[in-house]
Amino acid sequence: FCTPCLQECLKPKKPVCGVCRSILSPGSRALDLEKQIEMTETTCNGCNKKMYLSKMRSHAASCSKYQNYIMEGVKAVTKEPLHNTRNFPNRFTFPCPYCSEKNFDQEGLVEHCKTLHSMDAKQVVCPICASMPWGDPNYRSANFMEHLQRRHRFSYDTFVVCDYDADEDDMMAQVLMRSLRDK
Repeated sequence: FCTPCLQECLKPKKPVCGVCRSILSPGSRALDLEKQIEMTETTCNGCNKKMYLSKMRSHAASCSKYQNYIMEGVKAVTKEPLHNTRNFPNRFTFPCPYCSEKNFDQEGLVEHCKTLHSMDAKQVVCPICASMPWGDPNYRSANFMEHLQRRHRFSYDTFVVCDYDADEDDMMAQVLMRSLRDK
């Protein structure tokens, strides 16, 4: 994870998992796993040097042969050039429409706006809605704070399996098929 995204996940009030966003609970260190990592030997796929797993991360960061090995793997599984990924809208992190602070997940944006902008009456475009296929990137909400509270208390992805490229008829057909299967 990049530092801003990771920091957002580890907010002091409620740290969350960087992948599934579930709340992290304090736990104890897995000492048996740490010991196994310290004692398990492996070989670098780039330079074939033998080392313990505990040393592999720092070695991989400095081994140019390993980095070339990884890039060859990326090229082998990438169907399109990496520079085409910009064509896909980012529906995971959002900027604040008031102060342009970046990299909020949906919950983080709601909390940020509640904390710092609850009294701001300026009409702004909702960055979450604007990123959706049905969103209008020019629509300015008359009451953005109320909009956030009503529409973005939860993430669509948490509760709905979304295919953002499917039209309404396709999605209805999928729902009907799932309901028949679940009986």
